[in-house]
Amino acid sequence: MGSFSIWHWLILILVVLLLFGRGKISDLMGDMAKGIKSFKKGLADEPGTEAAEEAKSIEQKAAEAAKAEPEKSKI
Repeated sequence: MGSFSIWHWLILILVVLLLFGRGKISDLMGDMAKGIKSFKKGLADEPGTEAAEEAKSIEQKAAEAAKAEPEKSKI
């Protein structure tokens, strides 16, 4: 009662192929594969790189603030 028969699925597949064509579907699947590969590559990169850069920028800001404090006391 709630499921589709094999004929419903065949007609649905036929309509999808007629609308999109074989070329567009294969292009979409290729683009999806490229996206997954780049996502996996992004996950494989060193996760500590961004944290190290952020720590450096925080240290640089602290050093600049320390330099600015003696200059303010002279004024």
